[in-house]
Amino acid sequence: MNIIKNTGFYFLLLIPLLFSCQEGESEWLVPRDEVFDGGPGKDGIPAIDDPKFLDVSAVSFLDDTDLIVGFKSGDEIKGYPHDILDWHEIVNDKTNNIAYSVVYCPLTGSATGWDRVINGKETTFGVSGLLYNTNIIPYDRETDSNWSQMELKCINGRLSGSDPGNYQLIETTWKTWKELFPDSKVMSANTGFNRRYGQYPYGSYRSDNDLFFFPISNRDERLPAKDRVYGIVVNDKSKAFPFVNFLSGLRVIEDEVGGLPVVVVGEAERNFVVGFERMTEDGSMLSFSPLSGEGTNVMMDNEGNTWDLFGYATSGPRTGERLRIVRGFIAYWFAWGTFFPDIEIKN
Repeated sequence: MNIIKNTGFYFLLLIPLLFSCQEGESEWLVPRDEVFDGGPGKDGIPAIDDPKFLDVSAVSFLDDTDLIVGFKSGDEIKGYPHDILDWHEIVNDKTNNIAYSVVYCPLTGSATGWDRVINGKETTFGVSGLLYNTNIIPYDRETDSNWSQMELKCINGRLSGSDPGNYQLIETTWKTWKELFPDSKVMSANTGFNRRYGQYPYGSYRSDNDLFFFPISNRDERLPAKDRVYGIVVNDKSKAFPFVNFLSGLRVIEDEVGGLPVVVVGEAERNFVVGFERMTEDGSMLSFSPLSGEGTNVMMDNEGNTWDLFGYATSGPRTGERLRIVRGFIAYWFAWGTFFPDIEIKN
């Protein structure tokens, strides 16, 4: 394992104690000696269970370059700023009767949307305080099972081996968000907790490619460690789509991951990359091209439909339909490399 330049400085990042399972505890699906105690303890980093929201015009605590992740259901769009997620890591929310969690790990730069209905019963997720490959291990409050965010799998407890239901999130900058989604709602800093929102709690971590606070099992140096990279995981296969592929403006890439035909659309200047399945619910295989200058509409297909960033058809014969989502999200490159050592990089 690699342990690279631990400053031992930040109050949330105490020198990790190797996590030891109590007698009788269920088995782990990952090496037990690679599960670490992050310091604050279970629920020491409090999840947000009752988020409050503001209109975009009322948000004053974000800078243009701050990152935000968004969820859409029907006509409702909600944004969750990294400035708040850095301090809480999980938000349990409900939109249009869809119960979901935004699960974020500031140490791997990864945000995912998880279904809160497990085996037909609604639950919430909390922060266990444990880390695997420096990535958050959430636990569900219904069964107290532990989950790996990057692996998208339960790795310990009654639900061991289960996959969380996946919801699509869009990640971009506040500048782009407020231009594209001016009528959306944004999570308020009025969380009920006293935190220094807007002050990043981990010092130079985001920009220092050699700064790690916890061990990782594999260091892949094909890309800088802290580069933000969009990746897709299908059938234990994975592929990375770095932002460098989208430097020349809005671009659409048709590809295949684990035998699944996918389309990835991104634009580095507006700081977003997102992917979908190319095959529709009715079995049609679509071909896509970029659609510039159309706000949230980013693609057109061979049938004449236009599609927005969340995968909704906004005009054409499929208006109202939605492309099937993939298990894809943005994370730091080192996280992709350590969890998926055989990951391909799209050039």
